Amino acid sequence: MTGLPGGGKTFLGILLVAAFFVPLSNTFLPESSPFYVPTYLVSLMGKYVCFALLALSVDLIWGFAGILSLGHGAFFALGGYAMGMYLMRQIGDRGVYGNPLLPDFMVFLNWTELPWYWFGFDIFPFAMLMVILVPGLLAFIFGWFAFRSRVTGVYLSIITQAMTYALLLAFFRNDMGFGGNNGLTDFKDLLGFDLQATGTRLGLFVASLIALALGYLVCCFITQSKLGRVLIAIRDAESRTRFSGYRVEYYKLFVFVVSAILAGIAGALYVPQVGIINPSEFSPANSIEVVIWVAVGGRGTLWGAVLGAFLVNWGKSYFTGSFPDAWLYFLGGLFVFTTLFLPKGIVGTAAVWIEKFKNKQQGSSPMQAPVPVKEEQ
Repeated sequence: MTGLPGGGKTFLGILLVAAFFVPLSNTFLPESSPFYVPTYLVSLMGKYVCFALLALSVDLIWGFAGILSLGHGAFFALGGYAMGMYLMRQIGDRGVYGNPLLPDFMVFLNWTELPWYWFGFDIFPFAMLMVILVPGLLAFIFGWFAFRSRVTGVYLSIITQAMTYALLLAFFRNDMGFGGNNGLTDFKDLLGFDLQATGTRLGLFVASLIALALGYLVCCFITQSKLGRVLIAIRDAESRTRFSGYRVEYYKLFVFVVSAILAGIAGALYVPQVGIINPSEFSPANSIEVVIWVAVGGRGTLWGAVLGAFLVNWGKSYFTGSFPDAWLYFLGGLFVFTTLFLPKGIVGTAAVWIEKFKNKQQGSSPMQAPVPVKEEQ
C-alpha cells in the first residue's frame, strides 16, 4: 500500500466504500430513499466493474510495456466460456429436455455423449482453474512465438486481432460443442445460489470489486518494481534495452500472460451477472473498444483505465437509451476528442495540468530576502 502510485489509495477506498454501501443500500433502505440502489443497477454496475478489470489488464501491457493488443476480448471470452460451462453443468435435469448430463443445445443437435473437454466442469475448483489456465496458456503460446520472432508495433496488433477473429469463427460452429451462435445461457444457480436472487447479485458485485482491487494491487506491484522499470524501458526503447543485456521477450511474455489471466477472470465474473456468453464476445470490435476505454481514461495510469471503462460504458448505456440511432457517433466523437485534446487521457492530462499549476504557484511565490553574511575580521 505504501508504494501505490498517485490516486491509488483513493481508488481502493472508493472500491471499499462501494462494497459496503451498495449492499446495505439495496437491502435496508426503502425504495423511496434517494440513496436506494435497485437490483438492476447492482447488476449493471457489476458488469461495469468486470469491464474495468478488463481495461486494467490492457493498460498493464499497453501503458507500461507498449504492447497494443487488439485481441484481448479473446481472453475475456475464454474465461467467460469456462464459467459458462460450469453453470451449464449445474443445470442438470432442470433443462428443457431434462437430460441430467447433456446441456439442452447438445440434446437439440443430437449429441449422444458429453465431449471430453467438458469433463470436470461440474466441479467448481476445476472450472476456476480453467478460467486462469486456458487464457494464460493461450497467451503463453501466442506470446512465445510472437515475441521470440520480435513481432512488434502494428504487426503485433494485427495478429492479435486475427487470433480473436479466428476464435470467433471457430466458436460459431455448432460442431465445436459450445452452443454455436446462441452460446451458453439459461443458467440457474452458482454454488447452489439462485442467480436471479438479489443476494446472489450482490455477492457477485462484491466479488467483482474484490477481483478489481486485487488486480489493481497486482498491477501496481509489477509496475512499481524493478520489473516495471524494465517494462517501461522496453516500451520507450526496446532495442536499447535489448542491447543492454535484458531478455526482452521474457519480460513481455510474462506481463502478457498476467494480463490475459486478469482478462479471463473478468470474463468469468461477467457471465453469471449478464446470464449469457456467446461468440460475439470474441468480436474484434469489442477488443478495440477496450483500447478506447484505456485511451479515454489515461494510458499508463492503471486507475485511469478503470475510470475510462466506467465513463464510456455509462455513456453507452445512456446514449443507447436516449439516442439509439446516434450513440455510435457519440462514441467515435469521444475518441476523436480524446485523441486531439486529451492525448494522455483524462487522468494523464489532469496530472499534467496539476503539475503545471503547482510549478506556476511556486514560481509566483515571493522570494525571501537573502540572509546577510557577516564578514570575518
